[in-house]
Amino acid sequence: MIPGDIAFQAAQAGKRDMLAEFPESLHWVNRRGPLRLFDLRGRIVLVVFWNASSVSSANLLFELRQLERKHPDEFAIIGVHTPRYVAQQPDAAVLNALRRNRLRVPVANDHDWLAWMLYSIPAWPTTLLVDPEGGLAARFVGEGRAAEIEDALVQLLDGSPPPRGRPPLELLESVRAGIAGALAFPAHALATDTRLFVSDTGHHRILECNHDGRVLRQFGSGTPGNWDGQAAACGFQSPQGLALDQDVLYVADAGNHCVRRIRFDTGEVDTVLGAGRPAYGDVEAQGSGLRVAINAPCAVAADEGVLYVAATGQNQILRVDLRAQRAMTIAGDGQSDVRDGIGGQASLSQPCALALMPGQLLVADSGGNAIRRLRFADLALTTLAGSSPWEPGRLDGTGRKVRLAYPCGLASTGSRVFVADTCNDRLCTLDPYSGELATLECDQALHQPHGLSFAAGSLWLADRDAHAILRIDPERGACERVTLDE
Repeated sequence: MIPGDIAFQAAQAGKRDMLAEFPESLHWVNRRGPLRLFDLRGRIVLVVFWNASSVSSANLLFELRQLERKHPDEFAIIGVHTPRYVAQQPDAAVLNALRRNRLRVPVANDHDWLAWMLYSIPAWPTTLLVDPEGGLAARFVGEGRAAEIEDALVQLLDGSPPPRGRPPLELLESVRAGIAGALAFPAHALATDTRLFVSDTGHHRILECNHDGRVLRQFGSGTPGNWDGQAAACGFQSPQGLALDQDVLYVADAGNHCVRRIRFDTGEVDTVLGAGRPAYGDVEAQGSGLRVAINAPCAVAADEGVLYVAATGQNQILRVDLRAQRAMTIAGDGQSDVRDGIGGQASLSQPCALALMPGQLLVADSGGNAIRRLRFADLALTTLAGSSPWEPGRLDGTGRKVRLAYPCGLASTGSRVFVADTCNDRLCTLDPYSGELATLECDQALHQPHGLSFAAGSLWLADRDAHAILRIDPERGACERVTLDE
């Protein structure tokens, strides 16, 4: 049992404590009025504490959506978002987060952490199972708990038919509606001298465009799913990072827990790594081959048949030899931390972006608020700039004096590296040798800048929460929106 869990069986003998009412200070971001636990008496309720930058939260929310489809109308889900970064405190930020995660349930903004403290929540995500009388039946900490949650849910139902005819919990129609425009929460813009490739993450597809934004080809049907096929006749789910290797585009298909390959000559899309389910251990423990499970890959880098994959959900960097059909862990012990060391003796925290340089790999260690360097010669992982998981901030400087907030984008030009400091809504330049970081001033506001690249003398940026791709002059900071024409 994970520490902090309350055993369901121990609670069955009339020992359940009544769960305290939600704090009045909660902001219900997708309802017109507040919601009380008392109003939900007679229903089984799952109260899920989650965070927008927690990959484990995203994985659990997906599990609960699947459970909801399996047991329709038998329980209600209530989301409580507790911020990790200052940028996550406003209601608007929580609204964007619930849209990215396709949540169709009431969500409260616990901006002052009052509900977190009231219910003694230990970590993201945590799920509270509340019985129809308002008693706390069980507590589940972490992802991968769907089977246990379902077992406890079935015991609460006790074989009786669920109550029918209950109206759904009211949500604002404006929040339920989809995102208008060509893009929805794009995660990466990868440019070449003539082409622009976009991870249209919220629409579950990859777009091939010219520099003017004219869409040439679409890969992925636009419906979330996991199947191979030709061009638009295949399924992605929340695709993230992209990497080019000659005439092949690799996609970190985070929602499907795999890496996909797009062949430009035929338009064929297939799976090169992953088993379609999240991993909870090293790939080496799963045997040989490339059908090993990995957890929420958010970035990929390619070098002549060798892939480097940021397995974000398991806090590790993988090396994948496509010719030898072998995947191995080259950095990270699986613990979420910023600890320098050799290979598996070091720790990372949700790495979300990669940039190849001669003899080394730069890593945006997003959850660690740091930029790390992995040297190929000896697999030494060191911190180039930034601090630790619990020391976010906004401060230029050198080395560990730098403060970042969930950096999710990297682009290398050799002597200079560009960093998307996502939760600070800024771009930075980084000297990859001295570790000196400085803010790159732009002439317009950014909104959760994400994956970026450098080509044709410009930076190409996925400005995620603005649903936009920007072309930026790195010398003047002038930003131009690329208007996609489908």
